[in-house]
Amino acid sequence: MGVDYDTIVEEFEWDIPESYTVTSTVADHAASFGDRVAVHFLNEDGHREERTYADLRDDMNRFANGLEELGVGKGDRVMHLFPRHPDAFAIQLGALATGSLLVPCSSMLRAKDIEFRSNDCTATTVIVHESLTDMVEPILDDSPLERVIVLDGDEADLDDDRWTTFQSVIDDQPTEYDGPDLSAEDPMSINYTSGTTGQPKPVLHKHRWQYCFNRVNGPYWWGVDDDTDLEEELLWATTGTGWAKWFWSPVGVGLTSGATQLIYDGDFEPETFLQILEDEGVTKLCAVPTQYRMFANADLESYDVQLNNTLSAGEPLNREPIERIEEAWGVTPRDGYGQTETVALVTNYPGIEVKSGSMGKPTPGVGATIVEMDKEEEVEPGEIGEIAVPVDSPAIFDGYYEKPELDEQKLSGEYYRTGDLASQDEDGYFFFEGRADDIIISSGYRIGPFEVEDALISHDAVAEAAAVDSPHDERGSVVKTYVILAEGYEGSDELKTELQEFMKEETAPYKYPRRIEFVDELPKTSSGKIRRVELREQEEEKHA
Repeated sequence: MGVDYDTIVEEFEWDIPESYTVTSTVADHAASFGDRVAVHFLNEDGHREERTYADLRDDMNRFANGLEELGVGKGDRVMHLFPRHPDAFAIQLGALATGSLLVPCSSMLRAKDIEFRSNDCTATTVIVHESLTDMVEPILDDSPLERVIVLDGDEADLDDDRWTTFQSVIDDQPTEYDGPDLSAEDPMSINYTSGTTGQPKPVLHKHRWQYCFNRVNGPYWWGVDDDTDLEEELLWATTGTGWAKWFWSPVGVGLTSGATQLIYDGDFEPETFLQILEDEGVTKLCAVPTQYRMFANADLESYDVQLNNTLSAGEPLNREPIERIEEAWGVTPRDGYGQTETVALVTNYPGIEVKSGSMGKPTPGVGATIVEMDKEEEVEPGEIGEIAVPVDSPAIFDGYYEKPELDEQKLSGEYYRTGDLASQDEDGYFFFEGRADDIIISSGYRIGPFEVEDALISHDAVAEAAAVDSPHDERGSVVKTYVILAEGYEGSDELKTELQEFMKEETAPYKYPRRIEFVDELPKTSSGKIRRVELREQEEEKHA
């Protein structure tokens, strides 16, 4: 069913309640439908648990009371480091209820990363799962951390008075909490960027951020709006608790809307995840492109799924998995684009035509556009520019935590510039071209790496690819691709030639990779994004 995009954008209005917080929203859900399951938890060993909205409210308040007893209060920074867990929401909400700022950390980080974050934002408390304590213990004396709360820990195993357990903190605490008055404009979290270049940056968000997710990500990406029968839906976002994406979906859409959602704690295996989709009756799935690519290689027709929405985020999704899933299940994966600093800025949302390879159209109310690289002027259709958002948009972050010099760099002009490049067609659809520093300039042509990678991956021999500029005496730079081959293929000069000829047919001839190197893996950030900067540095060293 189509929608009138222009009318939706024109009629959209922000109406952010001054008193809005994610904690009060969950408490309201508990009062309205406390017996509805909020969390359906499953792990790879088959263990199951459930938490209703009333359970979340009660455990949130218990933990808030316990934290306050430990001396944690408004404005304190509270780090957390745990896998997907049935108590994840209660811990996050409990800390927020005290007025503390959450500092999420991924289990894919290392001890030095935890040390950097704790010192950078002067965090005084960390909640860590018992399986990850070795990431905290070595850095404790070199950080401002005063207390460590161990999830699933045993008090008998702790011999340092700075350490306690989550269970000890909530034991005998009341299920009512009289905490500080909080509003939509109170600080909520410090989410560190994934750091594709330089040190990660501390992105500050207020409680308003979660309202904006509910207002934008819900209807214009997830397909969750006032007409959705939430009792008939089961949402599953495969993200981890340490990523901004956790706040985009499990918190920002799942909890704020009052939906029931699945949390699965287990390593990604395509067949396992596909079986879970069928067995649990998931209706709305949000996964990352790598997972969709691996799904596309499985026997999708053998799984009886009930999906009505499939969403992709993290990096652009290639055409091949979109077409494969659409053919097998009759549902089209819909790309969404945003950053740690924002809500969903551009989406293929329900009702608009999905154009293959497109990020979609700007979401209503946000004001995303494409501007020239060195000017604050919008580019013409077909031209490559930088995705930007007006600095007064409520859908972007509130600066970098205690980093005024970064605020000056990023928020002092008319636009917040994302650093991501895109072009726009005559119908208003955005097409991702790469990071601003990933753009390839060869013989005067500007070439986005994603278009090259997307076309190359459509060849049967290619499992994954990364395109970068490689220094060249005559052309300045040429396109170089690092290629991971699909199973059953071996690298050879003949295959390189075949891929080059294939690319000349798939893209404009000047975009084909004049250099190809077969590799076993690609350098990536802890969140799975390709670190093209490392590949560019390799090329510069080779051709110096």
